[in-house]
Amino acid sequence: MSDLRAELEARLLRYCAIDSQSDEDSPSRPSTAIQLAMAQLLVRELAEIGAAEVLLTDYGAVLATIPATAPGPTIGFLAHVDTAPQFNATGVKPRVIRGYNGGAISYPDDPALTLSPEVSPHLAEKLGHDIVTASGTTLLGADDKAGVAVIMAAARRLLREKPAHGRIRLAFTPDEEIGRGVDPRLPADLGADFAYTFDGGAVGEIEYESFSADGAVVRIRGVSIHPGLARGKMVNAIHLAARIIATLPQATMQPEVTGGREGFLHATEMAGGASEMVLKFILRDFELDGLAAKGDLLRAVCAAVQAGEPRAEITCTIRPQYRNMRYWLEKDMTPVELARDAARDLGIDPVSVPIRGGTDGSRLTEMGVPCPNLFTGMQEIHGPLEWISLQDMERASDLMLGIVRRAALPPLSASS
Repeated sequence: MSDLRAELEARLLRYCAIDSQSDEDSPSRPSTAIQLAMAQLLVRELAEIGAAEVLLTDYGAVLATIPATAPGPTIGFLAHVDTAPQFNATGVKPRVIRGYNGGAISYPDDPALTLSPEVSPHLAEKLGHDIVTASGTTLLGADDKAGVAVIMAAARRLLREKPAHGRIRLAFTPDEEIGRGVDPRLPADLGADFAYTFDGGAVGEIEYESFSADGAVVRIRGVSIHPGLARGKMVNAIHLAARIIATLPQATMQPEVTGGREGFLHATEMAGGASEMVLKFILRDFELDGLAAKGDLLRAVCAAVQAGEPRAEITCTIRPQYRNMRYWLEKDMTPVELARDAARDLGIDPVSVPIRGGTDGSRLTEMGVPCPNLFTGMQEIHGPLEWISLQDMERASDLMLGIVRRAALPPLSASS
């Protein structure tokens, strides 16, 4: 095992064992105090490896600098410290399956759970790799602890070996999973000409197109009265909520039946009781007119249900979350082409597919810092089958080093 891979393993296992789940319902910044434990660990580790200007901001991001050793652009590298709130992330017990043999992987804490190439086809390509999973009752947290480990391991090497490179800025953000990873102050605090998030999947993925995203909250206020006296008077908010859900498209426009460049309208939460219900939705599309159409559809369904029961009060509030980074990056593909060239230097064929989601890079790009997304190797994220190959993580760290190296090369002259 190479020294780099051994370091990546140690970092990933250490980071994944830390509970740092974010909470969409919390108004605080960061949304959960437990994320600060991860942030404070990174502050200590950055100081130990010799990074400069190490800072934990009051909005929960960790920033640091690798000083320039040569002229060149200032490049940012980012990963997020929070894990997804959709599945249990408390008590993560990461483990390594060495020299994967191509068969089924079982889980000690849930014997009924199985990971195999039939379940996760990408696994079939990882014969002989060292595979990291959780123990069966939690997600792993490779999204995005793998990105944190990739950046930290590459940063340590840069600080130790001091190759020629421009100024490098590192940022580890909270709350990416709930769409609040990029504080309005972050672009200026980062101070990068362009940046990259390490928050992608399969080796070779260099992504510059993401969903555009809105979030919606539907509130239903019924008429509450004792059920024994309810005839002709009660309006049950649960029934109206069910009517809204049932009226929305089921065979189309749902995440479970869409793929490729298709967007979706996804009900993520339903809470309340007979007197009042709250429904939460996320709306996703690669094009703004498609996103607007999904919002119009949700409003129209709410209006129709409201018209059928005027005694109720139904409101639908839709707020923007992030926009497709392609709208800005396609105007200047320099950071994308730099990453592609660095990948080719490593013998990796770059692949650019639209992200069926978003990253901190989506918001950063929209706010003026071009920021494509790069692979880490993570697979089956946000659930108990989440896994990653240490060899793939090593390729990701090599890519970061390659980008830094290529960015410091003098441009070719016209006569070259």
